[in-house]
Amino acid sequence: MGQTARTRRATTTAVLVAAAMTAALAAGCTGTGTPADDGRGQPGTPDASRSADGTAAPAAGSVLAVKIDNVRAARPQTGLDAADVVYAEQVEGGLSRLMAVYATKLPKVVGPVRSARESDLELLRQFERPVLAFSGAQGKLMPLINKAPLDVQTPEKVADAYFRGTDKPSPHNLYLRPNKLLATAPGADALTNGFHHGAAPAGGEPTASRTVRYPAARFTFTWSADRNRWLVSQDGTPTVTTDGERVAPATVVVQYVKIRKSAFHDFLGNNTPYTETVGSGRAEVLRGGRSYDAGWERARAEDGTRFTTADGAPLNFARGQVWVVFAKA
Repeated sequence: MGQTARTRRATTTAVLVAAAMTAALAAGCTGTGTPADDGRGQPGTPDASRSADGTAAPAAGSVLAVKIDNVRAARPQTGLDAADVVYAEQVEGGLSRLMAVYATKLPKVVGPVRSARESDLELLRQFERPVLAFSGAQGKLMPLINKAPLDVQTPEKVADAYFRGTDKPSPHNLYLRPNKLLATAPGADALTNGFHHGAAPAGGEPTASRTVRYPAARFTFTWSADRNRWLVSQDGTPTVTTDGERVAPATVVVQYVKIRKSAFHDFLGNNTPYTETVGSGRAEVLRGGRSYDAGWERARAEDGTRFTTADGAPLNFARGQVWVVFAKA
């Protein structure tokens, strides 16, 4: 992730049209652990040269981005601790949704998988034709997704990559097998999001805990000196995976951005917020039990985001998982 953002091809690649999500199957709840397959999916060995639908497989340097459900009924999630970067964004009704980005490691299962948003297209332009896994989107948004430089992989395109678990009720029980989309993890060089890693900058304020609030959701990051990590809690509850692992990033970024209304609404009529990640502003970077004031800049969608100290020097992140929480400026 220490790579600076590189210039990408300006030509966009159209992808196959993804249909609306099929009617969900209801399922009961069981205990913790990796979600059990209800039998809908058919496990198999992926062809490294072809996608499951027979089209060309994504480039070796493509990251996998997965839209992850984050309402209470969707927790605990699976595979969240294996992501290199987790982006948290505000969605309809003041709730939150996550986008997990995988480059150095592919877990066996990720989920629950949910729908995409318009903001995702801008956010993902910093990567080279990323693979985007999601389960549906608003009908009027799909043409934009289809025109974006993405490798779209939905249940309608690659049915054997997804399965319905038996651990949660529908629609919070759709899971992804990443190895059905990527033969291998692309590696750290695929993380062209502009992040720098290295020694901590001078200064900073000792910080035991930091909370970020959305209208109907909140994130709390508590420093653990024993683990040398920030322990994540959401809506007042510790965030753990279905394997019982506490989610604990090495670096947390609170990035203040413009969040405006979009042209889209959910089925209840709630407006879908649009999170602008191109531009500049202020941020807080948490690492090593301290908080650092920072500036951020992303001049073009094709560029990564540059985080800097007060004197303009790159602000290094700690090695390990990074959470970026987009907060309203």
